[in-house]
Amino acid sequence: MRIAAIHGPTAKIFGTVQGDEFRPLLSGGKGISDLRQVIALITGTGTVDHGPSSPLSKAKLAAPVGPLPKNVMAVGKNYHDHAQEFARSGIDQSGDKQEVPEFPVVFTKAVNSLSDPGDPIPASRDPSNTTDYEGEFGVVIGRAGHNIKKADAYDHVFGYTIVNDATARAIQQRHKQWFLGKSLAGFCPVGPVLVTRDEFGLPDAQVLSTVVNGEKRQSAPLRDLIFDVPTIIETISAFVPLEVGDLIATGTPAGVGIGFKPPKYLKAGDEVRIAIDGIGELVNPVT
Repeated sequence: MRIAAIHGPTAKIFGTVQGDEFRPLLSGGKGISDLRQVIALITGTGTVDHGPSSPLSKAKLAAPVGPLPKNVMAVGKNYHDHAQEFARSGIDQSGDKQEVPEFPVVFTKAVNSLSDPGDPIPASRDPSNTTDYEGEFGVVIGRAGHNIKKADAYDHVFGYTIVNDATARAIQQRHKQWFLGKSLAGFCPVGPVLVTRDEFGLPDAQVLSTVVNGEKRQSAPLRDLIFDVPTIIETISAFVPLEVGDLIATGTPAGVGIGFKPPKYLKAGDEVRIAIDGIGELVNPVT
């Protein structure tokens, strides 16, 4: 199943998608604006009701997640080639100089960083002028859990989406911890849709790619993740209970702006297009 959210007159509205047809999901005859309610409806035993369909292409897409129960959780240095380019960049001031981490590197982005498909990435809000892009595979939790084992991890996944983990690199470097540089408002576009786990299948050969202004910058199959989805879920849930609706960004492959000499930072007028096979394309201009 493919799930999208659109902007309604007063709130976002979740619905299912087939081709260009958007069918709003209903609960008690009313539209649903909370993904947690969508998950409960779809994973439950009750009847799934829809409202009248409309063309998705004529709607303003909203992020197909939220309201988030907690910060966006994310994993750094999770592709071999990116871990190497990041180590060479000099940005990582966390004290861990390993090119390949021994354990998943987990951080968070503030809830206020969440933004929609098509929304501008506001590089102008970055006083350091070092805004970078990071195309990532996003995992949405559908069943709460604590101390989840790898063997059971996929049972806790509802679906998958695309995340742009936009980052102010100089701020990331200055503060050692990554939270501030990754949490500017609008620095976490998500979308265009959420694809349920059963439809997407196991993350494996699906390719993640990022194109900036028509130039392909990133391309890697999801099987290249150093720490796969079950390992990430086991690691996080050992310390932080996962809740329905949680969003996890699993890391980015090589080809981010900081990896070029000189760096290719985002600037006003740029466009970032991130695609993952089976999900679609997340497109955001830069202002």
